Formats: sequence, structure tokens, C-alpha cells
Amino acid sequence: MKPWRIGLCLLVGLSLFGQQRTRQQRHWTEAEAEQWYAREAWPVGANFIPSTASNELEMWQADTFDPTTIDRELGLAEGLGMNTMRVFLHYLVWRKDPAGFERRINVYLKIADQHHIKTLFVLFDSCWDPFPEVGPQRPPQPGIHNSRWVQSPGAQALMNPKEYDNVLSYVQTIVNDFGNDKRVLAWDLWNEPDNVNDGSYGATDPANKVALVEGLLPKVFTFARGGLPQQPLTTGVWRGDWSSPDKLTPMEKIQLDNSDIVSFHSYAKPEEFEKRVVWLEALHRPILCTEYMARPNGSTFQSILPIAKKHNIGAYNWGLVAGKTQTYLPWDSWKTPYIDRQPAVWFHEIFRQDGTPYSPEEVAFLKSILERPKETKKPRK
Repeated sequence: MKPWRIGLCLLVGLSLFGQQRTRQQRHWTEAEAEQWYAREAWPVGANFIPSTASNELEMWQADTFDPTTIDRELGLAEGLGMNTMRVFLHYLVWRKDPAGFERRINVYLKIADQHHIKTLFVLFDSCWDPFPEVGPQRPPQPGIHNSRWVQSPGAQALMNPKEYDNVLSYVQTIVNDFGNDKRVLAWDLWNEPDNVNDGSYGATDPANKVALVEGLLPKVFTFARGGLPQQPLTTGVWRGDWSSPDKLTPMEKIQLDNSDIVSFHSYAKPEEFEKRVVWLEALHRPILCTEYMARPNGSTFQSILPIAKKHNIGAYNWGLVAGKTQTYLPWDSWKTPYIDRQPAVWFHEIFRQDGTPYSPEEVAFLKSILERPKETKKPRK
């Protein structure tokens, strides 16, 4: 190739790379978000943690990382027709052992990919115990829903501005290292950022927790975009009235103004679920329901998934296999632990730990609604 042609190619390449960097470092347009969603199969899956882990630390720390169980349980999800999982990471695992953490993420992603499952990773979480500690985790509290789940980054990091450089470095590093990975569907930057844990750990949460997260969350979006991801960013709204901009809280405005795609939670009856979907459709962006399915509340697979399919929104129920999180128990177990009795109806989860379904009828319904069209091979010429 002549020298002037080489130079021209380099200039064009640098120009395209610059355009790509600019696009990645800003909020996606509605059109870009819709184009991304049009390339994806209808995303339906679960919030996943292996049944042998009680929280995110136990899932990801080297001593308790359990690829054998992950493989077996993602196989159960694949058998239902699920094609995505929502999975929580944890800042403290990265803080202690960044290289080992990323190796284990790669192991998980390889297993998930073998089961034709893409992953929606969650970077931070405001729910449950505000004081996570690395190392061996305490056993689950008997009879209590999600009794050992821990927040990320945790109250101590959140209350210490000197730690923010590390917190934001975690965001950019993880997104940079996996932001071009086709096995990653999207990034959920902060789960329920304004949750103050009424009814569980609320008394030990920082008094100004919501204000601290409001200050940090926009920076988390900025640093995530600094990782140049090819996947969209989001963080889900989960309570309140989203019917018009003037009814949004300051946190909800931050969430919806910065998200490339819209996400939300709803454990409500189908009528309430659909009302919230309609509210969010006014934003003209793809929508994921990243938490639903609480049987006693009337939020079931049979009642919710047909609505999600009608509106073409993704859906992630809470829980796959009953285990150490004990989320088959209801929320009221925090007031009255289920020590000497079982709930009349499971709250979350689809399978028992031995792989048998809690409800064979439910599993049959899931396989039916999630049946994917079979690929047809083109005839050889």
C-alpha cells in the first residue's frame, strides 16, 4: 500500500475511534438504546446467586467461589429457556484482590456463556447489612429472609470521602475490563440507591445515607462511562410515583436522567405492574424489570410475564435455587422468623437445592412462554 493511503487509513481509523469514545462517554440517545435492544433476544432471567452462598462476598471470595454449583444451577435456568441473569458484584472483593476477583468473574462468564446466558452485573447495592466484612461470612440467621446479604460499598466507605477514589476506580476498572465483553448484557450501577432498610438494618444505616448516595451516584455514572462500555448503563427505580417528571424524587431524577436504558422493580399485583410499565414507556427507552415475583403479593410468573411480553420489556425474577439466602421466606420473617414452621407459599425461588421445582406448573409455564424459535440451518450449496 502506498504511504499516503496508509496515512489516510490511520486518520480515518483515529477519527472513528474518537467518535466511538465520544459516544461511549456520554448518555446514549433514545435511538442508540433502541438499536441495542433490537439486537437482543427478549431478556428474561433471574437474580442469581448460587445456593451455597449467603451473600455477594461468599459468592465471589476465593475460598467460597463455587463454579460447580454455578454451572449446575445455570443449567437449570437454561432448561427453563432463560437467557440472562442479574448478578451482584462487591466492591470489597475487588479492593482486597482485584486480579483474583476479575479471574473469577471470567470463570463465571465462561460458565454462563456455555449455558447461553448473558449477565447484567450490579456494581453497588444499598440493601441489607451496611457493614460488610471480607473473610468468612457468618451462617444465615435461622428463619430470616436474606439475613446475611450485605451492602456495597458499605457504610464505612460511603461515609469516608477519602475512600471515593478507590470506589470510583473499582467502577472504571471493572467496566473497562468487561465493557467490550459480549457475554455482558448491561450494567446496573446501583441497586435501590435510596433504600434505607426500614424493617431490617435501618437503625444502623448512616443518617444521611440518601444524601451521600445522591452525591456519589452521578460520579459512578461518569466513571462507568470512562470505562468505555459497549453495553448500556442503568439503575432501577423501585418505589414512588413515576407518572410525570414533577413527581420524581431527586434520586429518581438522577437515576432516570443518567440511565441509557430504564430499569425498575415491582413486586406488586399485575395491574400495578402494568401501570408502572406505562409510566416508564413515556421515556421512550428500552425497559428492564430487574426485580419481580413475590407469590403471596400476587406477583407471579403467570401474572407478570405475559404483561412483560406484551410490552416487550425484559424481566428478572428474584431467586433461582433456594439456599443460604433463604429468600423463599417472606419479608415478614424479619419480625417473626420462620424457625418452627414453613411459609404457606414460597416468597421467591424456583427450584429446591436438589434441582426439583417448587411448582411443576410454574416450570411448565416458564418453558412454554420462554420457548425460543429453533435455528434452521441453511442448505449447503
